[in-house]
Amino acid sequence: MSTSTTAPETANGLSTPAPPRRVGPVALGLRQGRLEVRQFLRSRESVVFTMLFPVVMILIFASIFKGEIGGGVRFTQYFVTGMIATGLMTVGFQSLAIQIPIERDRGVLKRLRGTPMPKWVYFVGKIGMVAVIGVAETVLLLAVAALLFDLTLPQTAGAWFTLLWVSVLGITACTLCGIAFSSLPRTGRGASATVTPVALVLQFISGVFFVFTSLPSWMQQVAAIFPLKWMCQGLRAVFLPESFGAQEPAGSFELGRVALVLAAWCVVGLVLCLTTFRWTSRRDG
Repeated sequence: MSTSTTAPETANGLSTPAPPRRVGPVALGLRQGRLEVRQFLRSRESVVFTMLFPVVMILIFASIFKGEIGGGVRFTQYFVTGMIATGLMTVGFQSLAIQIPIERDRGVLKRLRGTPMPKWVYFVGKIGMVAVIGVAETVLLLAVAALLFDLTLPQTAGAWFTLLWVSVLGITACTLCGIAFSSLPRTGRGASATVTPVALVLQFISGVFFVFTSLPSWMQQVAAIFPLKWMCQGLRAVFLPESFGAQEPAGSFELGRVALVLAAWCVVGLVLCLTTFRWTSRRDG
């Protein structure tokens, strides 16, 4: 026996439309995440400078520096750790710190705040986009390095697990810091000029382009304040021999400290997001 799906009738015989079906929080988050990913992929500049930049850099550096840095470690094997870390930082910190001010300047955030959509859905969409692009970027980078430059991938489950938790903590810290930093640029047009120099300086002082211990000691100490240095160090524990840890500043990879520092930055980033995020531009008050 079939059930009727027609709309109920009122006293005057006219049918009333059925109430709209409520969308659950999970569905809302997934929809917003898919929207953010599509918008990211439609921007050629975002794809090139965020997703393909680490791949291009490893193609250039690995083609130029083909020797060893010592201890039987090839430059490519060392360099890929910095490229994975900077790729995660780029998609988590740099892209959000530039995208959000542009959307704020265009009034997108102001309109979103005036809709019935919960505010958290916007952030879930951004986080989902960062996660999807970050995974895709890392897989692409590892595939290129392994196929073209004989990168030795992690050999044990423990190494893969370390890669996982360092990447998750690192990209979480970078994402939260990117959302918080998005309140600094005064306009969307000036966001890139404000954010990009910060990202480049962090890359140079954190051992992305050079062997970290070859940098001046004061530069190492400054880099140790920020997450990128610890992301690179944690990833070196994954891709480099255990014996190479003796060449780190502290004489080991210090994975426990890596976890503590990155977790601390997640807390700091969350606090800054909650206290500094703005939905309107400065001219809107």
